[in-house]
Amino acid sequence: MIEIPSDLNPALVPLAFLLGNWEGAGVAEFPGTEKCNFGQEVSFSHDGRDFLEYTSHSWVLDAEGKKVRPLESESGYWRIDADRKVEIVMCRDQGVVEVWYGELADQKPQIDLATDAIARTAASGPYSGGKRLYGYVNSDLMWVGEKSTPDVPLRPYMSAHLKKVADLKEWAESLPEDTPDGVSFFRPDGTPYNP
Repeated sequence: MIEIPSDLNPALVPLAFLLGNWEGAGVAEFPGTEKCNFGQEVSFSHDGRDFLEYTSHSWVLDAEGKKVRPLESESGYWRIDADRKVEIVMCRDQGVVEVWYGELADQKPQIDLATDAIARTAASGPYSGGKRLYGYVNSDLMWVGEKSTPDVPLRPYMSAHLKKVADLKEWAESLPEDTPDGVSFFRPDGTPYNP
């Protein structure tokens, strides 16, 4: 179920399906780099203004699913206009800043994006553009990314399947104070609910 916060800027309602914290795993593979499984944490939040704030952290996983080392981090701001056009400004830890444009599909929570402008530092690796597809499927967030370099044409390089992380504090605050079955609950501050 998609919840729309009462303080969400009305312009962002079409992107409400992205809101929250997400965790999951995926696979990364690109010529010149090692193929790996990765874990990922993604957050989409808002503060009442006309954009969503986005952060993503990923790390390489070993065969047992344990963190080995950081993979990629990125952050940015997502906007949408009245015609369902999406624009993103994103900064990556590899020394890359991107402007992405795309569109929210009609009648379904799916966003197709492509890079429009890229700026790179001298220390960043070769990179000339990308595409991404984000989709909300059966309450999960899935995405696939493609990228190109001057030597490698556009091709898939990362994809992930993410599940929404429950906000336990919000859940606990919504519990009733009276529990008819005699079970005791505790508030986040440690004080007991009255049974």
